[in-house]
Amino acid sequence: MRTVSVLGVLTLAAATSGCVVAARPRGVVVVAPAPVIVARPPPPVRVEAIPAAPVGQYVWQPGYWRWDGQDYQWMPGRYELRPARATVWVPAGWVRRGGQWVYHEGHWAYR
Repeated sequence: MRTVSVLGVLTLAAATSGCVVAARPRGVVVVAPAPVIVARPPPPVRVEAIPAAPVGQYVWQPGYWRWDGQDYQWMPGRYELRPARATVWVPAGWVRRGGQWVYHEGHWAYR
């Protein structure tokens, strides 16, 4: 009888589905930040002039409205170095859920 580890099966499943599997050292706890939920909508997104890209693998991250606990503050766009060729930037933004607005932080994702 052949034994297959659960980790091996999950790794194979992730590889064939396009998911990314990352190992985490024992004893490391990942704490997700509390969601930012606001009762009023953010202002319209500002139109920004995008400057020429620096050399290399830099990606434009558009500006967004950040909630500071009392009001919205505009965070201007900027270029950031791409961490890996197979990544894309998913911009920050606000999504309406019921009568509230929920903030989703910008992040790198694998294509």
